[in-house]
Amino acid sequence: MKVTVNPVANISGYLFAHLDNLKHWRNMLLAECKQRQLKGTILLSLEGINCFLAGPRTSIDEIIAVIHSIPGLEKFRAKFSDSDHQPFNRMLVRIKKEIISFGVNGVDPATYTSRHLPAATLKSWLDEGRDIVLLDTRNDYEIRTGTFKNAIPIGIDSFRAYPDAVAKLPDDLKEKTIVTFCTGGIRCEKAAPFMEMVGYKDIYQLEGGILKYFEEVGGDHYDGECFVFDQRVGVDPSLRETTTAVCFQCQAPLDEEDQNDPRYVIGVSCPYCYKTDEEKYRELIQKRHAELVAFTTPLPGSMPMENIRPLNIKADFDGRTILSVLCEIFPHIEESEWQQRLGDGRFRYKKGDVIHADHLVRAGERYQQTMPVAAEPDVNADIKIVHEDAAVILVRKPAPLPMHPCGRFHRNTLQTIMNHIYRPNARPIHRLDANTAGLVLYAKNRRFSAAMQRQILDGTLEKTYLVCVQGHPAWEQTTCEMPVSDHPSIAGSREIDEEEGLPSRTDFKVVFRNANNTTILEARLHSGRTHQIRLHLWHLGFPVCGDATYLTNEQVAPTQTLTTDAPPMQLHAWKLTFFHPLTSERMEFQDEIPMWAGESH
Repeated sequence: MKVTVNPVANISGYLFAHLDNLKHWRNMLLAECKQRQLKGTILLSLEGINCFLAGPRTSIDEIIAVIHSIPGLEKFRAKFSDSDHQPFNRMLVRIKKEIISFGVNGVDPATYTSRHLPAATLKSWLDEGRDIVLLDTRNDYEIRTGTFKNAIPIGIDSFRAYPDAVAKLPDDLKEKTIVTFCTGGIRCEKAAPFMEMVGYKDIYQLEGGILKYFEEVGGDHYDGECFVFDQRVGVDPSLRETTTAVCFQCQAPLDEEDQNDPRYVIGVSCPYCYKTDEEKYRELIQKRHAELVAFTTPLPGSMPMENIRPLNIKADFDGRTILSVLCEIFPHIEESEWQQRLGDGRFRYKKGDVIHADHLVRAGERYQQTMPVAAEPDVNADIKIVHEDAAVILVRKPAPLPMHPCGRFHRNTLQTIMNHIYRPNARPIHRLDANTAGLVLYAKNRRFSAAMQRQILDGTLEKTYLVCVQGHPAWEQTTCEMPVSDHPSIAGSREIDEEEGLPSRTDFKVVFRNANNTTILEARLHSGRTHQIRLHLWHLGFPVCGDATYLTNEQVAPTQTLTTDAPPMQLHAWKLTFFHPLTSERMEFQDEIPMWAGESH
């Protein structure tokens, strides 16, 4: 026995009218629709109503009567079509500023619209070959499914872009007879009067749009189907649902060929919006750069602010006084300075209790040092994201710019900026001095960070620098393995310490000897001690050009971060090579050659 399935009645309709008491009508319509098991969307605005509903035919007829009972909506009319299933998932009644977003003052369809052209009249004109211009006011993705023959697409992705698109039309169209059309006519109620406002003289709008044309005269002079804004996606000239689907991501209509394309993944992508991972991250990097500019303009540390510095107590310091711990951790700061800060109540513990110089600390405790309210010195914030993927970020750090809070810098640091952009899932794999520019590698989580740190320990993460030094070395290649002290000295500098220093190795290779008694070198690190390259070259008798700390004649100056207008220190983190923590692919990145290196490469 054949089972008869009752078709689902679908209506779409709108009416521009001056309405009020919108919240009352919204609640009433929502209750009436739910009571009748209808689904779809009704938009209410001070300018009228726009609705798309589906359900049993008797329920549809009843809700139309309910709409007619609202003052101002007595003339509401709807277009009918049938489907074999419910095309909507839920019932919504929303209050909007406009029932069709346009955003142009002075266009009020409840008061004035352009001349309506009946479907039969348009067909007659087209049969005659009358000299008219058909202007499709719909979005580009809708036009893809079909349009009138020889129609001009307005060329938009959103109806709010319509005024700008009209401004780009050829001027000679202002003297032509123009018929605007859209899906159901609602957009033309605003599009056509707007064109009259800007000087078009002979404007019509297709009454009831494409759907009314299909209903009354069929598909003559029309190619394809009509895109509709429900789960049916497309209807043919007989108003029957077609096999066209729609992409969840970009709303593009998809024919059968599109749906068979391997780039079509339901709910994810289609041939029109599919992007490779490389393309996705390229777009993401552009967004990151905009965020970087916004966050650093002005610099985050440009406004005076109180800053807090943490101090973590290691096991070696258990049971000692806070004063002795500070003096050992920061030997380059005088004991009298620490006594002054402790006496001023700038160190606190737990609930904010102030501690003094004789306070005994315990392993694992965390203290806070309050820094005086002050604006921070300017830095170079021209940070560039060179590469980003699911696991790592490669950044070009400018100079001068400290990596982490230190000295006079609290918020004007690379880590503060990266924490804001990546909130705060950027973990630095290695560090650069404030005055050193070049490539810095970050991991996106703890697991990737641990994998990259292991590569540093086993030497598979390779770091190569370009450096310009004073003098001409006699050698072409050399290696320096002098141990570097673990504790800071004058202005945070380090020293060669053959007895207690940390094992260190740097390979140097001459690239180019300049006529001005300077030399460009490649430096490859096999360890990562603080100031290692600068200190090793200083020890070899070839100080780095522009280095304000390690000077000629074995002198050390009390200078740390350079000012933004000072000549740059000529040391650049140029190359990074590592195994990707997700793919195990060997990756190599090479930064731009700095100006001071000239054409040496």
